[in-house]
Amino acid sequence: MHNGWSIFLWVVYPYVMLASFIIGNFVRFKYFHCSITAKSSEIFEKKKLMIGSITFHVGIILAFFGHCLGMLVPQSWTAFFGITERMYHLYGSLMMGIPAGLLAFIGIAILTYRRMTVMRVFKTSDLNDIIIDWALLITIALGLSCTITGGFIDYNYRLTIGPWVRSLFTLHPQWQLMANVPLIYKVHILCGFAIFGYFPYTRLVHALTLPWQYIFRRYIVYRRRVNATY
Repeated sequence: MHNGWSIFLWVVYPYVMLASFIIGNFVRFKYFHCSITAKSSEIFEKKKLMIGSITFHVGIILAFFGHCLGMLVPQSWTAFFGITERMYHLYGSLMMGIPAGLLAFIGIAILTYRRMTVMRVFKTSDLNDIIIDWALLITIALGLSCTITGGFIDYNYRLTIGPWVRSLFTLHPQWQLMANVPLIYKVHILCGFAIFGYFPYTRLVHALTLPWQYIFRRYIVYRRRVNATY
């Protein structure tokens, strides 16, 4: 029974959430493309929005790439370049991870507070907006707690969580690696996958709509009509 729950949490659940992410985004872009929008509420309140949005986006982008490095790059690769586990933990996790996590947490905290307290913003928000704000706030808080507590406990996630994540992508999930992972890490991972699964059905999907066409479009040339009469 214990193995059954472990297989569900660390094999079935991640694949279901990833499938929801991929299929949901495909359907959203294919059939509901016009619904993809950030739906700005700047007209109702601007100061908190600017501070929270910039802080959150900078922090979450840094945290995202930090997670990619920690989860997808094996420890043996960094060791090959002379980066010891102590160096990685000190400079990568603590000196870079904590500032990134703090920025993301402060940003989403401001945005969530703004959504819940500014009545005009709250009344124009739908249930998805409120759910995703709180989900991000809780998940980021858990992730920041993992980074901070990592400096006080003897635990190397690159020997357990990292290989487990990579095993999901090779379709040979090593769920046994998650058996002795600290509880706070497990809850953070489960919340993170929940956000991935819920992602296509919220306004977060606008993060995938980068304006790549502007890079390849032709230049727009403006010519001045000197003798024009008005």
